[in-house]
Amino acid sequence: MSFTNLDLPESILSVLSEQGYTEPTPIQQQAIPSILAGRDVMAAAQTGTGKTAGFTLPLLTKLKDGPRARSNHIRALIITPTRELAAQVADSVATYGRNLKLSSAVVFGGVGINPQMMKLRKGVDILIATPGRLLDLHQQNAVKFNDVEVLVLDEADRMLDMGFIHDIKRVLKLLPAKRQNLLFSATFSDDIRALAKGLVNDPVEVSVAPANSTADKVEQSLYGVIQGQKTALLCQLLRDRGTPQALVFSRTKHGANRLAKQLEANGFLAAAIHGNKSQGARTKALDDFKRNRINVLVATDIAARGIDIDLLPLVVNYDLPHVAEDYVHRIGRTARAGASGHAFSLVSPEETKQLRGIEKLIGQTIERLEAPGFAPVDLTKRSPAAAKPQGRQPSKRTNRSAAGKPNGNRAGQPGRRSTAKPNNRQN
Repeated sequence: MSFTNLDLPESILSVLSEQGYTEPTPIQQQAIPSILAGRDVMAAAQTGTGKTAGFTLPLLTKLKDGPRARSNHIRALIITPTRELAAQVADSVATYGRNLKLSSAVVFGGVGINPQMMKLRKGVDILIATPGRLLDLHQQNAVKFNDVEVLVLDEADRMLDMGFIHDIKRVLKLLPAKRQNLLFSATFSDDIRALAKGLVNDPVEVSVAPANSTADKVEQSLYGVIQGQKTALLCQLLRDRGTPQALVFSRTKHGANRLAKQLEANGFLAAAIHGNKSQGARTKALDDFKRNRINVLVATDIAARGIDIDLLPLVVNYDLPHVAEDYVHRIGRTARAGASGHAFSLVSPEETKQLRGIEKLIGQTIERLEAPGFAPVDLTKRSPAAAKPQGRQPSKRTNRSAAGKPNGNRAGQPGRRSTAKPNNRQN
């Protein structure tokens, strides 16, 4: 099938041709006709499947001939969980709609609100927003929802994970009852279906991949290594592979900062991206990575959600995630849009429980590799140190290994994410 078979206007088809896109992906083939027909849609699609174009292309088509937005009003609303994803979606809207007389804007927290209010004063056809900043703007009468024709919830599963359910429900109450609703999620979990009951009306369900499947073209492998040797092994592997770019996942913000500094000390051009970084720093790091000014970007899971980089060859799990599903999202950053890619993990004996959960989820055993100069590590069972109780110990002496170093997890090591509502809106 060609894009010309999807009833898209020539103004959009010409842009697709310039971008080198000729055939729609499966999610685009299934979602675009239903959206153009005015149906509500629930779409389950893994990252890298082309889902953003799956809703932006028909959205632009539907809005192109209508009346322009009134002052402080919007015609379409796209809600995303993170600043980075909001920026990515805004780029797609601007790119695919550059031949159309439609206005768009993106708003999120962490930056000044006044320029965003000024942009909205003239009215915006398509607004891309994170939940907290959207409600702030509404409370200040900077944006009004009376004219909203289409609502898109992008990566709805991640919004639930991040505790935005209350904000989402507040927004839904403010929108006109008569509107088209599009819900995109990695999976149709029970929580997503519960959210959908109050959102979509007689929806068309679209699913292009089995739940929690990994990209077919991602070559997966792992190296068993003791925790203290992970950085040395990572540096060796990056040098040996000669990979131009790598996205490296750290479990914690502090760990991401530390690893980026260690990589720089070893001659790599590296930067960290996470929730504690200012929006300016996050935007700069991502832009530098896209433009090859840095070759290693160290990220936490939430900060990396929405990173959309074509031809990213390598993803590295420096730490395994606590939640197995996050492994799927991580490695989906590579092998996008039909390209191939590789993902390898550095797994310590303390992470065998997470490893078993990941392999059970994806239904396969990840290939074990060994690196020259690094002793093989048995990952079939947890190490004695990892098996020790993690609570408070009777004394400092009893909580130290023979080498005199503390055992157990560091303070503040996160577990499964809470779904409680965040106290701030820096999203």
